[in-house]
Amino acid sequence: MLFSIRRFFPGLLHIRKHLQPFQLSKIRKHSTMAADEQLDGATILCRALKTQGVDYVFGVVGFPVIEVGMAAQAAGLRYIGMRNEQSASYAASAIGYLTGRPAVCLVVSGPGMIHAIAGMANAMVNGWPLIVVGGSSDQDQESMGAFQEFPQVESARLYTKYTARPSSLEKIPAFIEKAVRTSMYGRPGACYIDIAGNMVNQRTQASSVQFVEKCKAAPKMMADSASVSQAVRLLAGASRPLVVVGKGAAIGQAEQNVRQFIESHQLPFLPTPMGKGVLPDDHPLCVAPARSRALLKADVIVLLGARLNWILHFGLPPRFDPNVKFIQVDICPEELGNNVGKKVIGLAGSIDLVTDQLTKSFASLYRSSFQYPSSTPWWDELKAKIDVNVKTSEALAADTSLPMNYYTVFAKIRQYLPKDAIVVNEGSNTMDIGRTMIPNFLPRHRLDAGTFGTMGVGLGFAIAAAEWLKHIGSSKRVVCIEGDSAFGFSGMELETALRYNLPILFIVINNNGITFGIDEDFYKAVKDDKQEEYQLPPLALLPNSRYDKMIEAFGGKGYFVQTPEELEKALDSCLNVDPTTPSLINVMISPSADRKAQDFQWLTRSKM
Repeated sequence: MLFSIRRFFPGLLHIRKHLQPFQLSKIRKHSTMAADEQLDGATILCRALKTQGVDYVFGVVGFPVIEVGMAAQAAGLRYIGMRNEQSASYAASAIGYLTGRPAVCLVVSGPGMIHAIAGMANAMVNGWPLIVVGGSSDQDQESMGAFQEFPQVESARLYTKYTARPSSLEKIPAFIEKAVRTSMYGRPGACYIDIAGNMVNQRTQASSVQFVEKCKAAPKMMADSASVSQAVRLLAGASRPLVVVGKGAAIGQAEQNVRQFIESHQLPFLPTPMGKGVLPDDHPLCVAPARSRALLKADVIVLLGARLNWILHFGLPPRFDPNVKFIQVDICPEELGNNVGKKVIGLAGSIDLVTDQLTKSFASLYRSSFQYPSSTPWWDELKAKIDVNVKTSEALAADTSLPMNYYTVFAKIRQYLPKDAIVVNEGSNTMDIGRTMIPNFLPRHRLDAGTFGTMGVGLGFAIAAAEWLKHIGSSKRVVCIEGDSAFGFSGMELETALRYNLPILFIVINNNGITFGIDEDFYKAVKDDKQEEYQLPPLALLPNSRYDKMIEAFGGKGYFVQTPEELEKALDSCLNVDPTTPSLINVMISPSADRKAQDFQWLTRSKM
């Protein structure tokens, strides 16, 4: 390996000749340390990560962390080089969501670390474990105007649960263990570790390094038993009960007990976007097609890891009944009662254990197993609304006019999509309509803009999911469905997917704009009027952009489709004929395509 690096990258050895000698001795495979062995900071850092059960590093290397990337590979970590630090941080956070244990985003100093803040903030709001390791200026150059000097530790505090700069090489493993543990315990989130440039190559005796054993999985906590009994009595007396299955149930890997709770008591349930799949979307108790009606009319709502934020319209009228009562189950006690005050029975604890407590409390309080009746006015109302909404969507999907609409496209994708595929979905209408049209059958198999509403996450998420599936030997597919605007945030990550031979199917739903676009005739008319060429609508993008040519430039397969028949052929080719090659389908739809009529606007605004 040393020979190949020197042969193919001879200039690499001179990157730091004016600062410190570039050291490649760390490329040795991790082995039992001799008593007199010397270790450098990069090796200590990466061995500590490996000890803590970290398997993946996504990053963009440069001064001062090139050696850290190499040391990561030497330690047995899977290093995936990305094209942008934001995408790297999104990818690392997605691994945390999929596996429950954090991955690392490795970035350079100054601007590199600043770019990664986007992923840290997204992980914190979503509740996903993430470790960001940032190189920084040398310790003896602080406050001197060092290369890319920036107050990185201080800047990270707003976006993390824990941020620190190890004080010595010997203590690096202790800082790493604390960061990994903190990222997973309680509500998961991001942690930042800052490594001074001079510490990367600085060396110390192996015997002086204080390696720390792997931290255990996050402890699970039960809720107060008296509150559980109170919640059960309230739910048993409800006329119009509803269970909302949130992303927290997926993060907590609570699908077995959540399913038992809902099925044992025959409760109608509604998944949040990334709560989809904890129970399959085609479950007979799922009322997702009647989402607005279910939230509006329910009199008792059980929140399983779902927060009363903008996604659930804050739990307030006019989207909810003014007299609704909530039973809120959350790992974070501070979340209990947020926005709705005394209308909540709060159950602080792990979703997995608390749903089991609820099921057992029902059995204890009611001799015969309590079940909500299947023939009630509430079920009749929900089923009627489901039927109306499904028929409306089906009518839109059956529309054969050209250019196509969103529903026609998603109906074709749904027809060919494997049931066990991991679906990544982002964009404005692309994501909102995708949530209703693309079913999920397994937990943690949907990744989208999430609680923070972050656009540009899609390709990083898809690369992370595909790399994880590859690592565990799974043949499941990753299908990344993007709006053309969302794709533009990180489109160069197509090269990353090809470089690592990740057989992702990218589908760009292209309406030539952000939410709404323009057609080619309008674009030409504006461009022909020289005085108006900079007066294109703010939502406009270049019409008929050939994103399919981008993936072809990197060696993948591209498809440009304009009709349902062309889309069917492309989907069959990508998913059935040649499922091992990264591919992209560029689907042209009407620039004016929109969602079906909604009972309420998507965003609840203050009436003040």
